[in-house]
Amino acid sequence: MLKTFIIMMLAVTAGTVGDILLAKGMKEMGDISAMSLRGILNAAYQALTNPKLIVGTAMLAIFFFLWLAVLSWEDLSVALPMQALNYVLVAFLAQFYLGEHVSPLRWTGIALVCVGVMLITKSSSS
Repeated sequence: MLKTFIIMMLAVTAGTVGDILLAKGMKEMGDISAMSLRGILNAAYQALTNPKLIVGTAMLAIFFFLWLAVLSWEDLSVALPMQALNYVLVAFLAQFYLGEHVSPLRWTGIALVCVGVMLITKSSSS
C-alpha cells in the first residue's frame, strides 16, 4: 500500500503541475475559440514552441506512465479515488500560482473529497 501511495503522489504531483502549466500557457496565449484558420495555425505553432506547454505536456506524460504502473498492481476502485487528491494540489496552485480565487465553499468540498479518499484507501487495507 505504501508503494501505491508514493507512486500515486508522484503521479498526482506530475499531473497537477502539468495541468497548471498548461492552464498558465494557454491563458498567456489568449482565447483561441473564435480564431480564423490562420489564427488557429498560428496558435498551434505558438503552443508547440511555448515552454510552459511543452513542460506541462511532458509532466502529463510522466503522470500517464506512473498511472499505468499503479494500474498494473492496484485495484482501480482504490487507485482512481486516490487521483482525487489532485483537487487539493490544483486548488492550492491555482490560487497561489495562477491567482485564481478559491472560495471557502470550494475548500470545504475539497476536504470532503479527501475524507472520502481516506475512507476508500482505508477500506483497501481491511
